[in-house]
Amino acid sequence: MELTGKIIAVMPANSGVSARTGNSWMSQEYVIEVPGQYPHKCLFRIFGEDRIKQFNIQMGEDLTVSFDIDAHEYNGRWFNEIRAYNVSRGTAPVAAPGVAPEAAPFPPQQAAPFPPAQESAGEGSTDDLPF
Repeated sequence: MELTGKIIAVMPANSGVSARTGNSWMSQEYVIEVPGQYPHKCLFRIFGEDRIKQFNIQMGEDLTVSFDIDAHEYNGRWFNEIRAYNVSRGTAPVAAPGVAPEAAPFPPQQAAPFPPAQESAGEGSTDDLPF
């Protein structure tokens, strides 16, 4: 999925050491505002110090963010996570290492025009409904 908008908040980076593997980790969250009559905001996360540095997202930038949505359960409650895997500025995508850009699942479709209106079969009929 993708959203295009302006970065309106950059949260402080979080880091730690995995209790399971002993490896260090880092993540950072950002808020993007999608313009429109009723603007929408979305909080998304980038995981990995290398990606955070590579994307180098700054406050006020206009970006297209590619992301996945997943949910997880904790203590009987469910939480959504929106994790970004690609960021584009203008037309040049900044791809994360080892992540292939997502191909469009379907080619763009051309809008088919409506079929032409048919003439009424009955001469005295005032009903112009097609059914």
